[in-house]
Amino acid sequence: MRIIRGTVVTMNPGREIIDNGAVLIDGTEIAAVGRFDEVRAASPDAKVSGSTSDLVAPGYINGHQHLTGDRLIQSSIPDDLPPGESIFTWVVPIHAEHTGDDDELSATLTLAESLTNGITTTFEAGTVAHPDRIARAAEKVGARLTIGTWGWDIEEGPFVGSVDEVVDRQRRMLDLPTGPLVSGWVSLVGHDLMSDELVVAATELARSRQVGMTFHLSPSTSDTESYLARTGRAPVVHLDSLGVLGSHLAIAHGVHLDDDEVALLVGSRTGVISCPWAYLRLGQGLAREFRHLDLWRDGGRLALGCDSENAGDMVDGLRAAALFAGMAKERDLDPTVFGAHDALELLTIRGAEALGVDDRVGSIEVGKQADLVVHDRSRLEWIPQSPDPVLQLVWGSDGRSVRDVYVAGEQVVADKQITAIDVHALTDDAVAAGAALRTRAGIDDVSRWPKI
Repeated sequence: MRIIRGTVVTMNPGREIIDNGAVLIDGTEIAAVGRFDEVRAASPDAKVSGSTSDLVAPGYINGHQHLTGDRLIQSSIPDDLPPGESIFTWVVPIHAEHTGDDDELSATLTLAESLTNGITTTFEAGTVAHPDRIARAAEKVGARLTIGTWGWDIEEGPFVGSVDEVVDRQRRMLDLPTGPLVSGWVSLVGHDLMSDELVVAATELARSRQVGMTFHLSPSTSDTESYLARTGRAPVVHLDSLGVLGSHLAIAHGVHLDDDEVALLVGSRTGVISCPWAYLRLGQGLAREFRHLDLWRDGGRLALGCDSENAGDMVDGLRAAALFAGMAKERDLDPTVFGAHDALELLTIRGAEALGVDDRVGSIEVGKQADLVVHDRSRLEWIPQSPDPVLQLVWGSDGRSVRDVYVAGEQVVADKQITAIDVHALTDDAVAAGAALRTRAGIDDVSRWPKI
């Protein structure tokens, strides 16, 4: 057994914060939460880690992360491209050339960065060609992961197939033999790149297997325009007519929604994953719309995501949480509507609820999985400490202050370093793999300013 000491931000129903608190880990679960002296007295033989200056939080949850494609060419796609060009000129060709080795290396790097920034649970966004290699990467670094795989039935593109072929691929992915930290969900590319027949069949598979489902929808106005032209209805309204919406589904993005769509998402308990940095990086209209605030106000299920290393770039949930809070205040010029505490809920317990995993993670409570993040508050940005640690965590800090991380009771980050592998030893492999991937995909190195 192990005791983790510090100021404990429980995220329990009462949102209690325990000064000089402690969390007792027994195996994979949280066995006790309380004041340090009481927990220590009840378990005198347990090893103690941490100090009163530390901040202990539940592991953060990233609801939408591409683990392949972008990592090996990270921060390389120009940020001034016309709408859609980054996807079909850069991202799709890169994905088409990804090997199994590329998938595993890319996922290893992204999940390692995620863990060092306190993200213990990651939901993959559904663009993986070799899910078995992604599972291997997650198990290697000790991350909790839900995997998706490619699913679209357009006429031309990588990994396309008929409805039966795509659903069979999803079924095989769900049947992958994995360890206890890795699971699968049904994933389609989404947008208007899936037929009605495919999305209905995928929904039936998710419901029959009692797993979650995800796809991309309406990060920009193009999906609305396409659905209106094809069906005469807004995207969410059309999907509702097909019986697709429900608590099993987590839609990535949903930036451009009308009032009817918001009401349908809330009423059906369909989750939405907001990736605010991606929308700003790609200029997709978040500042004009920000319907995520309406979803939140109306009691909708909402989580945060970091998206990819060319759309948001950094895999840091706290950065996403702070940006979401700022956008919420800014939209109606109302600083009272949303704050740091609400943002931390989206990164932890409310995000877990939106993604259907709140019975296991998202808060520090007895019986839940021991997924914990320890922030080092001896760092300069924490001096002096605020009387409200959540305010300082969201607005005054980020993933850089994470020192230790535990997943299912195992320490996966110790003193800011991944414990299972030497990430820095992968540097040469990553550079070589990225260069080879660019060559195969026909992607040139681009720098706006001249290099001399």
